[in-house]
Amino acid sequence: MAGALGDIRDTMSGANRWLLPDGVKEVLPPEAGRIETLRRRLLDLHHSWGYDLVMPPLIEFIESLLTGTGNDLDVETFKVIDQLTGRTMGIRADITPQVARIDAHSLGIKGVNRLCYSNTVLHTSSANPLASRTPLQVGAELYGHAGLDSDLEIISLMLESITHVGVDAPLTLDLGHVGIYRGLLAGMDLSSEQEQTLFDLLQTKALADIDAFVASLDIPVQDQQMLHQLARLYGDISVLETATQAFASASAEVLEAVRYMQQLAAAVQQRFPSVTLYFDLAELRGYQYHTGVVFAALTPAFGQPIAKGGRYDDIGRVFGRARPATGFSADLKILVELSTAEPVSAACVVVPSRDGLSAEQCQLLWQKEADLRSQGFRVLAQLSGQTISVAKPTRQLSWRDGAWHLD
Repeated sequence: MAGALGDIRDTMSGANRWLLPDGVKEVLPPEAGRIETLRRRLLDLHHSWGYDLVMPPLIEFIESLLTGTGNDLDVETFKVIDQLTGRTMGIRADITPQVARIDAHSLGIKGVNRLCYSNTVLHTSSANPLASRTPLQVGAELYGHAGLDSDLEIISLMLESITHVGVDAPLTLDLGHVGIYRGLLAGMDLSSEQEQTLFDLLQTKALADIDAFVASLDIPVQDQQMLHQLARLYGDISVLETATQAFASASAEVLEAVRYMQQLAAAVQQRFPSVTLYFDLAELRGYQYHTGVVFAALTPAFGQPIAKGGRYDDIGRVFGRARPATGFSADLKILVELSTAEPVSAACVVVPSRDGLSAEQCQLLWQKEADLRSQGFRVLAQLSGQTISVAKPTRQLSWRDGAWHLD
C-alpha cells in the first residue's frame, strides 16, 4: 500500500501535478469571455420570456438532491460526508431536481412559476465521448401548468435559445412520449424483470433481439404485435398516423398520448418551419422521472443532443407539492462551441505609466480612466517600468494643453 501511494506521489510530481482529471477542462481567455458573453445573452433571453433566475447550492444532502430522479442520476453524483453532521451530501450532477425543490418548498407559488438557471454541474463520468464531466448547465423550468401550451413554450424557448447564441446549423427536434410505453405495459402482466429487459432492449434498437424477447412473453398475440410495432415507430410525422392504427386496441391513455404528440408537432412546425421533426415512440430517455412528452434538439454538427428536456409532473411530490412541470437544459459550453457568433469586444485604451507625471496629471488621468470605462472602453493602465503589448489595435492617451486626450 505504501508503495502504491509513493507511485501516486511520483506521478503527481513535477509537471504532472498540473494535469487535470479526464473529462475536466479549464477555460482560458478569450474563450472564457466568449462563454460568459453568450451566457449573459441567454439569461437575458430567458428573462424576456418571464423566467426568473435562481442559483441553487453546489452541494446538498443526498436525500434532497436525488429524490425522485431515478438511478441514473445517483450513479452520476459525487458523494461526500458532511463533517458537521456526518450525513452524506452530493455535489449536484443536474440542476433540475434542485429547481423543483425550490418551486415546491422554497417559493410556494400557487400559480404558474417560471424559473431559469446557469451553473456548473459535476458528473462522476462523461455521459459520452464528446461530453464534459463539468458541464455549464443552462435551462428553464415551467411549473403549475399541465397542458399543451406549457410544453410548446418550453420547446420554443429551447429552440430560440440555441439560435440566440449563434448556432445556425440545421436543427432536428426529436420527440417522444413516455406515456405510450407506460400505457402499453399497464395492460400487460409482465414481471419487473421482464419490464427491465424490454426497456433495455428498446434502448439498443436491436429489432431482432426485441422481436425474439417479445415472442417469448406469455401475453396475448395482440399485445405482442403492439410491442413489435413500438420498436419500429420512428421517423417523420407519418409515424404518428401509423401509431394510431397500430395501437387502435390499446388503452385511452396510449391513444391520447399519440394525439397529444400530433397536436404538439403541428404547433411546433408552425412556429419553426425550418426545424426538422423526428419521432421515436420508443425513446425512453429519463424514463424514471419523465411523465409525458420528451424531446431533444440535434444538429449534424454534433453527434449528441445539444439540448433536451421533457415533462416531469411527479418530481415535486416528495417535496410536498406534486406540481405539473416541464423544462429543458443544455451544456452552454457545447452551444458556444457550435456557435458562429463573434461577441463584439470593447475598444481598448492604453493608459501611460505614472512615472514622471505631476500630482495634477495623475489625478486627471485617474478621472479620465474612470470616464472611459463608464463609456464602455477597456482601459489598460501601464504600471511602473512596464510596457503593455496587446494584439488588438488600441487607442492611446496623451497630455496636451493641460488635459488628457484620446488619440
